[in-house]
Amino acid sequence: MTAPRPVDPPTEDLSRLAGLHGVATSYTPAPGRTVTASATAVTLVLAALGVDAGTPGAVRAALADRERRLREELLPPTVVWWSGEPRPAALAGLPDGTRLRVTTEQGETRADPAHLPPGVHRLTATAPDGRSAGTHLIVAPARLPTPERRAYGLLVQLYSLLSRRSWGMGDLGDLGELASWAGRTLGAGFVQVNPLHAAVPGAPTDPSPYRPSSRRFPDPVHLRIEDVPEFAHVAGRAETGRLLERAGRLREAVLDQGALIDRDAVWELKRQALELIHEVPLGPGRRAAYRDFLAEQGRALEDHATWCALAEVHGSDWHRWPAGLRDPRSQETARARAELADRVDFHCRLAWLTDTQLAAAQRAAREAGMPVGVVHDLAVGVHPGGADTWAQQDHFAHGMSVGAPPDAFNARGQDWGLPPWRPDRLAASGYAPFRQLLRALFRYAGALRIDHVMGLFRLWWVPRGHPPTQGAYVRYDAEAMLAVLVLEASRAGAVVIGEDLGTVEPGVREALRERGVLGTSVLWFERDWTGDGRPLPPDRWRPDCLATATTHDLPPTAARLTGEHVELRDRLGLLVRPPEEERAEAAAERGEWLELLARLGLLPGTGGGGEASPEEAEIQAVHRFLVHTPARLVGVWLPDGAGDRRPQNLPGTSDEYPNWRLPVADAEGRPVTLEELAASPRVRALLEVMRESAGDAPAGPAGG
Repeated sequence: MTAPRPVDPPTEDLSRLAGLHGVATSYTPAPGRTVTASATAVTLVLAALGVDAGTPGAVRAALADRERRLREELLPPTVVWWSGEPRPAALAGLPDGTRLRVTTEQGETRADPAHLPPGVHRLTATAPDGRSAGTHLIVAPARLPTPERRAYGLLVQLYSLLSRRSWGMGDLGDLGELASWAGRTLGAGFVQVNPLHAAVPGAPTDPSPYRPSSRRFPDPVHLRIEDVPEFAHVAGRAETGRLLERAGRLREAVLDQGALIDRDAVWELKRQALELIHEVPLGPGRRAAYRDFLAEQGRALEDHATWCALAEVHGSDWHRWPAGLRDPRSQETARARAELADRVDFHCRLAWLTDTQLAAAQRAAREAGMPVGVVHDLAVGVHPGGADTWAQQDHFAHGMSVGAPPDAFNARGQDWGLPPWRPDRLAASGYAPFRQLLRALFRYAGALRIDHVMGLFRLWWVPRGHPPTQGAYVRYDAEAMLAVLVLEASRAGAVVIGEDLGTVEPGVREALRERGVLGTSVLWFERDWTGDGRPLPPDRWRPDCLATATTHDLPPTAARLTGEHVELRDRLGLLVRPPEEERAEAAAERGEWLELLARLGLLPGTGGGGEASPEEAEIQAVHRFLVHTPARLVGVWLPDGAGDRRPQNLPGTSDEYPNWRLPVADAEGRPVTLEELAASPRVRALLEVMRESAGDAPAGPAGG
């Protein structure tokens, strides 16, 4: 693939200015190959950072101003000090005689920043020449602790996991049941689910869980309505009976009639039920708990609920609201909040109910003996018109979208439609939005998976109206982002897993490993890329990772082993080469892996044992291989246990394929309930392989 050559490369001054603001004017998609960003892209990215580079004169003025500020700067806006490590360079380099004063997170005042407790403190420095500066001092543990013991767990998209009690899509009651069953019966250590962030309201809703309205608050569509205590006290029993009957029809349509999961229909029923529940007065204890939640969440929840209430009136894109309502701090918004007080309270109540059930699911997992529990997923960004961008406008780069540059798999690049955070505003706030986000998620997460964890280091910004090829990388202060992550995860006693698949900048995996953040290793991608390219033997896998056979964006293992993933892409016109070439490559890949599995004695007749069908035996062998790696966590894609052939998401498609709307199914495509999965000999056999093999597999050495 040859990338288009830009006709307007940045000038030397523009390149220097961009570099001082963390904007890269070139990138290296492959060793020995450098692509230059266009001057247009760099200029637009700088404009989104508040820097005028529209003319040569403006570039010179901005460059001189930036260099002057850096010369005069006593301290950067945020400084990181890792516990037990030497004094950070920003503090060590202060002029002799500089006086320091620290106000700790706990409100104490100190003159010496050494030996501070973990937290985000405020440090003020006054130099002998009279210059003064304040900075946010992030003190974080040097690394997250290694998980105490190896664990295997289940990976599932929650909406796809229907029980005979759910209302047409999987819910938090199903999550608690799955965790309790897997932990108590099969010794599983965790359950990983898709992002449960609040979606953008309005039909049709984008079914993707990776483009939410808010990452700070969960989506009430996941509530188990019958588990809300007030549901039993709703006055109109006939009305609740009709809702339950309609919910049953939704469930039966998916499970018994081949219908797709209809999130909008599910939410419409649940919304009606929750409206009735909202009319039921809370008891004294519940009222006290709700008030505590409101006080704890403060302005963030008030903003979120206000946005939800305003969206009901004006639509879900705040850019199209009346001008006065586009500002969350305006007098018009304050008046509207008062006028919509009941609706604001309704949405606050939904956030509380959902938070309560999320905590209950994690509690059920831990009580079942899971050392980790529920692993939640953090999407890489939010919808440009959603609640978070409205409430935190100053922290987002407007007119920009996150994506990816062209690579060997996508010559056109990618635009994900997600506005990025501004690194300068994050630093000036002491990374407050990131801290608040993590704190909210760790309330109910035993571990957190970070989608596209490389975004802690840099993101590809695409100017609005331009193709993804015309973007530029913008660098973030990875040390500060990691420090906040390690700080909040350590406070919660949680594990962190970074999704570091695809093109990864040199040094990123090493930096993550140094701080105790696990990576992600998928079997089909683990090859000796610096050698003969063949499958990587288990003893050469990295220990600091979650090892899996597949993900929600990849073919299930049965499809990979049979080649059905090629046939699916061929039917949808997604192949970029002749079908026979794709089939031959897929067959060769499968043959290489099966040969390695046989050589290691993991297949039937080679020491692997078992009475399963040939297909089941190969799937079991793949997973037996995973637990022979030193990976600290090993994940089983739950649909693999049932023999499902269909990916939950097929990248590169929209209407051509029912992404994010498929229930877990068996090899014939028949939906399988949670109850059937728990009773399935095939599922149990695969998970028994995991438990038995995990008991004999070597534990990986400590990283770092």
